[in-house]
Amino acid sequence: MATAPTPRPTTGKVRAHQVQNEGLIFEKSSPGKRAYKLPPLDVPEVDPAALLGGLVRPTTGNMPELSEIEIIRHFTRLSTWNYAIDLGMYPLGSCTMKYNPRVNELVARIEGLAEAHPYQPESLSQGSLQIVELLQQCLIEITGMDAITLQPAAGAHGEFTGILLVRAYHESKGNARRKILVPDSAHGTNPATAALCGYEVQNLKSNALGMVDLDELARAVDEDTAALMLTNPSTIGVFESEIHKIADILHAKGALLYMDGANMNALVGKARPGDFGVDVMHLNLHKTFSTPHGGGGPGSGPVACKAILEPFLPTPILVRRDDKTLGWNFDRPQTVGRVRASYGNYGMFIRALAYILANGPDGLRQTTEDAVLNANYIRAGLQDFFDLPYTTASMHEVVFSDRRQAAKGIKTGDMAKRLIDYGFHPYTVSFPMIVSGALMIEPTESESREELDLFIAAMRAIALEVEETPELIKNAPHSTRVSRLDETTAARKPILRWKPKAEQP
Repeated sequence: MATAPTPRPTTGKVRAHQVQNEGLIFEKSSPGKRAYKLPPLDVPEVDPAALLGGLVRPTTGNMPELSEIEIIRHFTRLSTWNYAIDLGMYPLGSCTMKYNPRVNELVARIEGLAEAHPYQPESLSQGSLQIVELLQQCLIEITGMDAITLQPAAGAHGEFTGILLVRAYHESKGNARRKILVPDSAHGTNPATAALCGYEVQNLKSNALGMVDLDELARAVDEDTAALMLTNPSTIGVFESEIHKIADILHAKGALLYMDGANMNALVGKARPGDFGVDVMHLNLHKTFSTPHGGGGPGSGPVACKAILEPFLPTPILVRRDDKTLGWNFDRPQTVGRVRASYGNYGMFIRALAYILANGPDGLRQTTEDAVLNANYIRAGLQDFFDLPYTTASMHEVVFSDRRQAAKGIKTGDMAKRLIDYGFHPYTVSFPMIVSGALMIEPTESESREELDLFIAAMRAIALEVEETPELIKNAPHSTRVSRLDETTAARKPILRWKPKAEQP
């Protein structure tokens, strides 16, 4: 067993008298404090009630009164209590939380792009529209598809749009069909999307390799099957090596193959979904192509498709007119309609295109190879310490089980909380659900070997602690501002807003 490394020091250590209720800035208020001083009015003062009537609030809502330095220190201190990609690795599997190059942000803030209005005239938007056109061309080439829409706002929204295309296609043939097949290794949003689009969901169990069982698929597919929603690589990080056979089985019955492309960071530059039979798929620009993710969003979930689905794409689509200018075409009689108020999240398009152009074909291929290499480096470093339920080759992520540790009374969630003490964000806990007690780890291509070695050492140390001092893990984390929470009570009796002390029970 490896010797436990010293946990990384946590940021934001504060003086002892600040420990309690430091975040409650409202409780620090004192009458008369001001963080600003406005100049005298240079226009006649008007009674707000005369303009707004009953809409005027009688009070300011008991807002806190604080000095400028108190406010600055409060928010600066809060920032040190947070974890960020600028501090260290996010090993969250499936979420693909990687570093966003600063050049993306610089380009997106170019004045003429950042201040462009989505509804300004086409004649004033040719530069912006060229960015949209070039990004579409790049994504079509990367995926091996024939057409694309950039409208969807995120991955699940892209799934929804893709299945709308599937439904519209089958309806044009006279039968929308009844059911959609979803493997148990798919992303959790897949069955929800299918149900939202009016389909019955039929689950397919994976085989011993963690892949789709072709025999079971062949039995399940019939003339009532609209599509199979396949996450590839799957949530256990396994590539469906017989996906071309999967496509053949579906197409023989007139069904379509939808691919959840959230894990395209394992395929870009190496394999194109359109080449192995995928009919429609979504991408996550906020994962694969390095645009901000989560709270740093918004996201972007383009949908690419084969020519048979192109007539049904959301309106409008971008076209080159006879005079060579770019413009929007709304004349789409078979379209599923708009799925977004404007043509997607334009700032994300700029960032994604900057990432693609900065890397180029060779660079994109290298990022894919690095992502897969990093995941397998972690797999090799930890497979002697944690149970590996599927021995199939890993792609961009690796999924372990807590089976060994659970025998000692320690679950995956306990170890994730202990990992915080070592200076890392927790991995994805208890997902995918086909792996009992899953530890889902995705290092992405962002991380250096040195960072991976630190992570491996921390996880090995935790495995050692399970054997020698399990109580230490059961009570983790120990270095955070807030100790372990009562998650059951938090779920059943959530406190959703701040209340002054006088109102608290």
